Amino acid sequence: MTEKEKTIIIEIHDRTCYEGKEFYRDPFTRNLVFTKTKHLRRGYCCKNRCRHCPYGFNQDAL
Repeated sequence: MTEKEKTIIIEIHDRTCYEGKEFYRDPFTRNLVFTKTKHLRRGYCCKNRCRHCPYGFNQDAL
């Protein structure tokens, strides 16, 4: 993933979290991506190396 793609994804993620939504569609892969909001509402780490893991399991998380 390029730095430009990371920047775009972070902007989309931040906006989606601000709106209180739990997921967004990745503009490059079209995959459904859970937001940090979703993970925190669930209350625990699923250990699937999620992109926006707030629990520290995915060291490559954005």
